[in-house]
Amino acid sequence: MSSFVDQYAEQVASLVRRIAEEEKENLHRAALLLADAIAGDARLFAFGCTHSSTTLQDILIRAGGLMLINPIFAPGLEALDTHPVSLSSTLERLEGYAKGILDHTPIRAGDVLILVSVSGRNAVPVEMAMEAKARGIKVIAVTGLAYTRAVESRHSSGKKMFEFADVVLDNKAEKGDAILEAEGVPQKFCPVSGITSPAILQMMVAATIEELLSRGITPPVFLAANVEGGDAYNARLLAQYRDRIFYQYGW
Repeated sequence: MSSFVDQYAEQVASLVRRIAEEEKENLHRAALLLADAIAGDARLFAFGCTHSSTTLQDILIRAGGLMLINPIFAPGLEALDTHPVSLSSTLERLEGYAKGILDHTPIRAGDVLILVSVSGRNAVPVEMAMEAKARGIKVIAVTGLAYTRAVESRHSSGKKMFEFADVVLDNKAEKGDAILEAEGVPQKFCPVSGITSPAILQMMVAATIEELLSRGITPPVFLAANVEGGDAYNARLLAQYRDRIFYQYGW
């Protein structure tokens, strides 16, 4: 019998292959939105709560990544450093918080907002997508479609995050996220979204770079700061796109 390690590795690899195959069209649609924004004068933003926020950080301000994605961090939801930690779950279910976050962000109509929420049911991610849509902002949602369809919304609208998105990227997480089972453990264990969500986000970046190249546009991509010439190369691009990079110069 396969060990738990082998089972997990095999199932995760299978899910990543499914994403690459089944989400190809949606990845292309997301890439078109991002490439249009980069080629034009729109700005890119990204938001998630707690684990989804740390998941998003895999594509933010790092070597080999798109330079123009601005993270939106909200107090109590930007990581897992809120004390007590359980408070973050309360905040994520708080209606009105997402509107306040967007009100204090320089996001505007025509911009693109990348949202990550595996269940897509809590008030903040639902409201973030709803508010963005109402403001004329394009929304790319990363979620587990099987998961979100199997649970009830925690927002008074009764809607889920994905219902307000222009493009939905399915990370293939099932209800509860965990995938392994064993006698003696009363629930499934070892979640997958911590791997499949960053994977689909990186595929989205790859598709966007490919689209930009097809248009004859040099993609604004970070060079590793720890290789020779990295700091100077990045400084030139940061200056070139200064009007769209809020994480560097503030808002």
